[in-house]
Amino acid sequence: MSIKTQIVPPNLGNFIDSLREIGYSPEVAVADLIDNSISAQATEINIFAVTKPVLSFALLDNGNGMSEESLVEAMRLAGQNQNNTRDKTDLGRFGLGLKTASFSQCTKLTVITKFNNSIAARQWDLKYIAERNDWLLITPESYDNFSLFEEFKKLQQGTLVVWEGIDKINPDNFPEMIDKLRKHLSLVFHKFLEGQAPIKKVTISVNNNPIKPFNPFNLNHPATQQITSEKINVYGSTVSIQPFILPHHSKISQQEYELYATEEGYVKSQGFYLYRENRIIIYGTWWGLHKAVDAHKLVRVRIDIPNSMDKHWGIDIKKSTARPADVIKSDLKRIISQVIEKGARPYSARGKKIEDKSLTQFWETYPVREHFRFAVNLNHPMYIDLLSHLDEYQQQKLKYYLKGLQAYLPLDAIQAKLQSDPHALKQESALTEDDITKLVEMLKESGLNPEYKNALLKTEIFKNREELFES
Repeated sequence: MSIKTQIVPPNLGNFIDSLREIGYSPEVAVADLIDNSISAQATEINIFAVTKPVLSFALLDNGNGMSEESLVEAMRLAGQNQNNTRDKTDLGRFGLGLKTASFSQCTKLTVITKFNNSIAARQWDLKYIAERNDWLLITPESYDNFSLFEEFKKLQQGTLVVWEGIDKINPDNFPEMIDKLRKHLSLVFHKFLEGQAPIKKVTISVNNNPIKPFNPFNLNHPATQQITSEKINVYGSTVSIQPFILPHHSKISQQEYELYATEEGYVKSQGFYLYRENRIIIYGTWWGLHKAVDAHKLVRVRIDIPNSMDKHWGIDIKKSTARPADVIKSDLKRIISQVIEKGARPYSARGKKIEDKSLTQFWETYPVREHFRFAVNLNHPMYIDLLSHLDEYQQQKLKYYLKGLQAYLPLDAIQAKLQSDPHALKQESALTEDDITKLVEMLKESGLNPEYKNALLKTEIFKNREELFES
């Protein structure tokens, strides 16, 4: 039986408008262009972005360049089969990145390339396509006035990408956009910027200002814990997993602590960091396998996968999101359960101090049905001694005052301060050494029997301060 058909081409103007709304941010779009440069074995990538006299963007690399035939294929949408086996250095997948990333920010994309001393150029003009309602690739007559073209001519080989008609970047927010771009590239491509073997070191500059790598695991600090790594075989490919626990804020400077918190903060930056051929795809996520909580904010887990596993990790066109397959999740859950226990120790160990029975403390945890609250230790020797010198009316007033102190302990404010700026909290400064010395003198004047003295030496204030009572 024959099937009756007819060709119904899309309205390209409407189709292009939809294509431009895939959801690229400027920094993610630029990262997609850099993928192409690295895949072409570039070692130097220069980005030029200014607002005056007009909003301009250009990216120049010293990669392999392309022949004219290869350039035309590179300009083709979906020019490569995503299921084909690719070279390990290939950071692409769908054959869409250069085009969709560029279209998301501008209406005219020009690519100029040099290969075997021959220069070729092609251009997509979205307004021209919409007018003609056909995918008409332009060979530009002139391009020597483009930004970075003089530098391009000096290269033996390389590629220049130029955006014109930039309408998705607000010039008023341009400085913030450049700052965000630099931070994004310093993280996503940090392995390339560091020159980690077997990758050639890559330099990336924005307006002649080199980008420094940002390794999110703070590997150079001795307090960073590197948990035992493991390798998992999935569908014949190897997945390498390496957990880290970042240093507690007490072990690093405030500046370093804030740097590794990133703009997202420690709580949002915890979780998995997925690397595909050494390039970060997604970071700061548990993929719904674990809840991001403050106690685990120092835990970061690096996952390295080859580009042959894309379909098992649900990597999207923008290479900024991923969804691991169900067969992988069971291993990830197991690793989470192992690492979060160790990751919580910097906080749980400090929390357990209040339960230290060898030390008489001012505060204790008090059970309330299935819950608990923090309570003043009414068995503290100083409290007991103080009560003994008060009449019944004064004792009742003191007890009600302490109940109010316990009831209105500002836990939310304490937690917020610890999360936002832990180095600024200096609680110990409320009680100085001079205060302690004066207190000892007062106690000695009131008369200290050996039993009371020994009880005081077991308290937080006087632990390891026996010499104060001997003088």
